[in-house]
Amino acid sequence: MARTELSLLVVDDDFRVAALHASIADAMIGFTTTARVGSVAEARTALTDHPEIDLALVDVHLPDGSGIELIREMRCDAFVVTAEDSATAVRHALTAGALAYLIKPFENTELARRLAGYAQYRRIVEASNLVQSQVDSAIATMRGERMAAPRSEEMSQTEQSILAAVTEADGPVFADEISASVGISPPTARRHLATLVADGRLSMRLRYGTTGRPKQEYRLPEG
Repeated sequence: MARTELSLLVVDDDFRVAALHASIADAMIGFTTTARVGSVAEARTALTDHPEIDLALVDVHLPDGSGIELIREMRCDAFVVTAEDSATAVRHALTAGALAYLIKPFENTELARRLAGYAQYRRIVEASNLVQSQVDSAIATMRGERMAAPRSEEMSQTEQSILAAVTEADGPVFADEISASVGISPPTARRHLATLVADGRLSMRLRYGTTGRPKQEYRLPEG
């Protein structure tokens, strides 16, 4: 049976930062944090124990080595998430194979947006063969870019209905509300909402409550 969630590894020696990044990923439909570790050695062990890991969030400076060198030996995808802002580190990270380079501090919603883009990237590259427009779209999502939105007639009827429901709402809406309004299941609503966010048609942010996971709210992009 195919896995329905993308497996995440967080590599950061600040346990508070690691826990925060894991909580952001776990709040998103389609992601689950498999392991949180604080060193290169622990990351290697986690990767051996969990070969199913799809994506690693890796800091550059770790107690026992370089996160960039760790990425070079990984078989999974990786984002660099670090306070290191030198141009040399950025070049080396991209050469090592990092799909994204996020400089701390950043808004929690930025990591959520990049993860949504990664999920969209994975959906695109699941095909056996790709046309050029799909390659361009996959690369753009990893750069955090918003590709020009496709013509409305190219959207599915469901996505058109979701977009109309968000447009007509007085404020931000949740996936469960869209599910009820459009008449589709919550998982289907979340999948289409993630696509609309990755396409730049909708924006998403996390709303934190007093208990439980933060909820994702959706609205039209500003500007």
